[in-house]
Amino acid sequence: MEILKNVSIDWLGKKWYFIALSWILVGLGVAAWFYHGGINGGLALGIDFKGGTVVNLKVSQKPDVNRIREALKPETVGATVIQRYGSESENAVIVRMEKVFSSGQNVDEASRTLEALLRQEFDPDHVNTALLDFNNVGLETLLGVLMQADPDRLASQSKTSEEVQGHYRTLAQGMIQYRNMTAGGIVGTLDQLRKVNGVNDAVLGAMQKAFYTGPFAVVGNRSVGAVVGSDLRNRAALAIGLSVIGMLVYIGFRFKPIYGVGAIFALFHDVFITLGLFAITQKEISLTVIAALLTLVGYSVNDTIVIFDRVRENLRTMRKDPLAKVINLSVNQTLSRTILTSGFTFLSVISLLLFGGEVLNGFSFALTVGIIIGTYSTVAIASPIVEWWYRAAGNKAKRKAA
Repeated sequence: MEILKNVSIDWLGKKWYFIALSWILVGLGVAAWFYHGGINGGLALGIDFKGGTVVNLKVSQKPDVNRIREALKPETVGATVIQRYGSESENAVIVRMEKVFSSGQNVDEASRTLEALLRQEFDPDHVNTALLDFNNVGLETLLGVLMQADPDRLASQSKTSEEVQGHYRTLAQGMIQYRNMTAGGIVGTLDQLRKVNGVNDAVLGAMQKAFYTGPFAVVGNRSVGAVVGSDLRNRAALAIGLSVIGMLVYIGFRFKPIYGVGAIFALFHDVFITLGLFAITQKEISLTVIAALLTLVGYSVNDTIVIFDRVRENLRTMRKDPLAKVINLSVNQTLSRTILTSGFTFLSVISLLLFGGEVLNGFSFALTVGIIIGTYSTVAIASPIVEWWYRAAGNKAKRKAA
């Protein structure tokens, strides 16, 4: 399908404008990178690369990811990535946070920090209550309450302290196991504990005086350290590097080595400017952004190959014409295809950027910017490099002949 006919734009005649624009974009990206910390923080690396805390949440109703994100204030926990997992009925959410585990803070303190933030949003009636949330207590806390209340009156039966503690520890373990295993991590009402062996009216009454059941539960948390972040960063760099080498070999084999150099140079141009825009906007770089960059690598090279293939075809019938004329003609002949392909892809990714939500924002931003830059670089960067090489090689040959 050809939407543009008889196009005769002198693309190479405007190459210096294109190159100047590219240098401006590169300069802005480098300036932003240094402004935000250079090597120590020029890019806003996500938890995947810097380390942080991974928390598993269960909620009593269908989780509202946006409300959870609003509750976890960035100034307290840093950047967050929130995703649902498991089946719909499980109401389970995994939250990756940057700052919950601060220096010297243990796991219990970090959990209490998280619970306090969530309680302000999802359970405001119990923010200042003296009651404990059964869905978020540990074994030792539950054991201490039971021993203090002594609902089975073991102290009056001449039981030793070891026997009393053993009895209530078994009872507490049964309750915790019921909550975590049978109820899936969250109990709706304390009356459900009647199903636990040993829970009678007296025990349940003591539980109701000390506990209530909240609408969420922190069912697990773990710290992802800097070593893991470094490993992921190295793997991401390796993935991009191997992709570039493979494309260079393929393009050099299919066309000529200089075509491969031009395409890879344009590819680096696209990735570098895209990362520069991430430095300017300080959008978080996660593994999904790396996936977008790899997608961009393939998309950019594909568009370049289409034009180079048309150049190769035209060279067979235009042997006496200057290479600049052949390249301009080839770009103009494939312009309709470029507009249609890039245009429809752009509409898809811009929709994802506008309506895809916070989780996919970095991914869709990288694709949106990358498609624009990739389409531009095919004409503005790759083609001039090939033309410059042949022109330089021709001048060198003339000098030798003279």
